[in-house]
Amino acid sequence: MSLTVFAVVLLAAFLHAAWNAVVKGGGDKMLSTVMVAMAAGLLAAVALPALPQPAPVSWPFIAASVGVHVVYFALVARIYHVADMSQTYPLMRGSAPLLVAVASVAWLGEHLSALAWCGIAVISAGILAIAVLPAARARTGASREGIWLALLNAVVIAGYTLIDGTGVRRSGAPVAYAFWIFVLTALPLAAWALMSRRAALAGYVRCNWVFALVGGGGTLASYGLSLWAMTRAPVAPVAALRETSILFGALISGLLLKERVGPARLGAACLIAAGVATLRFA
Repeated sequence: MSLTVFAVVLLAAFLHAAWNAVVKGGGDKMLSTVMVAMAAGLLAAVALPALPQPAPVSWPFIAASVGVHVVYFALVARIYHVADMSQTYPLMRGSAPLLVAVASVAWLGEHLSALAWCGIAVISAGILAIAVLPAARARTGASREGIWLALLNAVVIAGYTLIDGTGVRRSGAPVAYAFWIFVLTALPLAAWALMSRRAALAGYVRCNWVFALVGGGGTLASYGLSLWAMTRAPVAPVAALRETSILFGALISGLLLKERVGPARLGAACLIAAGVATLRFA
């Protein structure tokens, strides 16, 4: 993996943690999720006319990805409603890379070196260690429902990663490919909100439009950069490296939200960093 791709994926990881923090910090998790998706869709729609368009062969992948992304956003909203981000976010993001790695070898026919497998395993171990730390569980009181939904969402994440890892390579236009996904994903989510919670949505967006732009821009840039990286490097290492977003999430929690980060969590973060360094040279 080149230094450029490595740096791009790390930036994508930071942006992913940032938009998840916007959703978790919102008073209404479902409306926050819809608001972020709508902002991402609007920003993408503005930029799309100026971009080269995806090849026709990639559109079935875009359609499949949109369906999976709608499920993903709905699960994110429910998970953050019933459980804490510091418990469920690592489970969602930490379980997915191993699923992607196994499936990418079987489905995409990719070959991963022993060093790449080692980096993926170390990153996943570090992220999952954060998730199961006894202190974290006691502090957050995450519900059993949230934990199971987070694990289910890991499967969903692995699904859209593999779909898009294949589709974006056939598109010939990775940025437009990603932007179309966000435009089309925003439509059913916005339709649901307008039909069922129109009055609440209008007021919520009016009071939180700045966060909508930050969150929408963050998720749009994060996934667009990740898909671009998948055209330059194997899908599995990119997916694993992107999950270092949990490390950025921990930093945001400690520095901005003033949450306590103990020695055990710092040790797990160092494990993630070791996995990142391993992937850099794989």
